[in-house]
Amino acid sequence: MKKINRRSFLYSGAVSATGIAAFSGLGILNQGCTSVNPIIDQVKLGQTGLTVSRIALGTGSIGSKHHSNQTRMGLTNFVKMAHHAYDRGIQFFDTADTYGSYPFIKEVLKDIPREKATLLGKMWTSNDVANSEPVDKALDRFRLETGSEYFDIMLLHCMTNGKWQEEKKRYIEYFSLAKQKGIIKAVGLSCHNYEALKAAVDDPWVDVILARINPFQSHMDGTPAQINTLLEQARGNGKGIIGMKIFGNGDKIKENEREESITFAIKKTSIHSMTLGMESIAQVDDAINRVMRIVKG
Repeated sequence: MKKINRRSFLYSGAVSATGIAAFSGLGILNQGCTSVNPIIDQVKLGQTGLTVSRIALGTGSIGSKHHSNQTRMGLTNFVKMAHHAYDRGIQFFDTADTYGSYPFIKEVLKDIPREKATLLGKMWTSNDVANSEPVDKALDRFRLETGSEYFDIMLLHCMTNGKWQEEKKRYIEYFSLAKQKGIIKAVGLSCHNYEALKAAVDDPWVDVILARINPFQSHMDGTPAQINTLLEQARGNGKGIIGMKIFGNGDKIKENEREESITFAIKKTSIHSMTLGMESIAQVDDAINRVMRIVKG
């Protein structure tokens, strides 16, 4: 009798339980997909020394107060989806404390060699709870919750003005120390403001920028042209550039909108990689098939 390993069992169960429903629910059944299942390609993330999958599995859709659409899937369904994504080449996991996804990633990493995964974390810095927890203690907690001794990337989460370099100085200093110790490999910020992004472009401390970019100017910090001009400059400075809100925070998910968004991200922006908040195996397959078709087109 052929032995079925745990990963195969989880995958088959996930397909039957969530795959078909998710395809039909999003209107993507037989759209943007082919009979061939390509593996997502890997790209160099600027001058960080990291190589990542072109798609990161985002875990923060509608995320706040330690919950997100991904955690609301439940641990079993999330792990099935993440393992399927990994088997198709998505080795990049975009997580954050505020999403509540660190323990979910810990379960995923139990079946994935740590050195084969890229783990991006974010630290919230803008409320009394975060400010009452010492930065080093917070990072130690993140490591415990993910089961990982280190983060490949750690970002200041959700910078909303151009003064973050001074306002977040104590975080910046500790991130730098943790980088020296090997607890963090690359540092940076996620931007939710034009001035915050502008300040990051030439900042020598910044290794990685996570920025909002899509062709519809949906949930963005400027026009697509304005944002991409800054991203082009940052990329020229060696920063690793990751795009988010590719589908306008989930507002632009019709077939033609997904096609336009992915084409724009790959062909007309300066991003290296993109994070997509996928919520089913069907969405994972659609995204990978679509991205690789456009990359090769």
